[in-house]
Amino acid sequence: MIKNNVVIAGVGESDIGKVPELSGLGLNAQAAKRAVEDAGLEMKDIDGLLTAYSMTEPYFMMGSVLAEYLGIKPTFCASLTVGGGTPGAALHHAAMAIASGQAKTVLITAGENRATGQSRDDAVKALTQVGHPYFENPYGPLIPSFYAMIANRYMHEYGTTREQMAAVAVRARDHAIRHPSSPQSKHLTIDDVLSSKPISTPLNILDCCLISDAAGALVVTSADRAKDLKGKPAYLHGIGESHTHEHMTMAPSLTEFGTEISGKAAYEMSGLSPSDIDFAELYDCFSIVPIIEAEELGLAKRGEGGALYASGETAIEGSIPINTHGGLLSYAQAGASGGMHGIVEAVRQLRGNEGARQVKKHDIALVHNEGGILSSHCTMILGQHPL
Repeated sequence: MIKNNVVIAGVGESDIGKVPELSGLGLNAQAAKRAVEDAGLEMKDIDGLLTAYSMTEPYFMMGSVLAEYLGIKPTFCASLTVGGGTPGAALHHAAMAIASGQAKTVLITAGENRATGQSRDDAVKALTQVGHPYFENPYGPLIPSFYAMIANRYMHEYGTTREQMAAVAVRARDHAIRHPSSPQSKHLTIDDVLSSKPISTPLNILDCCLISDAAGALVVTSADRAKDLKGKPAYLHGIGESHTHEHMTMAPSLTEFGTEISGKAAYEMSGLSPSDIDFAELYDCFSIVPIIEAEELGLAKRGEGGALYASGETAIEGSIPINTHGGLLSYAQAGASGGMHGIVEAVRQLRGNEGARQVKKHDIALVHNEGGILSSHCTMILGQHPL
């Protein structure tokens, strides 16, 4: 129903970094306008709208507010809350709406002004609110503390080293510097990461994602509709989700997560396997995360994800380029926008016009979003052509 029938026809991003002149709503609108223009459409052509949540804007119904702001009246509209997994989940919802005829052209946006619209105290407060209000928050853990627990257990179980995790951050920075919209300009070394400010052992500040003002947007439609549009479409070959827990105290495991389940669903829908993937855009809120995801998605054997990064094979010139835009670690992260930028980057790479950061093989891309504490997962497989 979805395979070969649903495409991403347009992508767009807001200005990235510190953008104090735009509100969170303004960043979403800027990205939306650029995505619609990229598809060769006008706002009046949009009949579906899906957005993420916002922690910097006072709006309860973000989807309806953005529709009002853009001057559109969609017949399919909602704002979703799946943490960092929201863009992938929204793409899944949009694809099903397109395939079932409930909508013809769905606009998806995610992002906010986390860097300039939220104080440091508010940001720290927000980091405490992911924990269970009765069984976790009273003990004071922040989001980095939960991911640090996972990193410690993973290092114990599989021998993943601090140097291998630091290699994830170093690689992300190298890729981000090649992106014309990236605010990053300085290369990192392994020593830079290992000697950076400690946050929660074993994670240092350069193992943690950025805090940015940023938004991204997609235009999703049918393959038939896209034939008349100017944008080169990316076909959605497969998509799958898995939601295993919300709170760490309820996590089935500290080393096995839902990535494998969502990945299996995406592979089965597409009829493809890990060996068919040319490049990947993985969620990397902390340096341990893409190591785990690469293993659960079959891009590396269990326990060998760290070695994959340390080997250099995840570089743009390597055998399996990962996070070609720099990821959340070095490109942008603003609420649910982190995963959105991965989807936008995959579409651009599939089109083949990304200059210094263009991967050589770009027929098939895998994108993975995750939300919470490795709680909710969505894996997407995109391609240049129908299968």
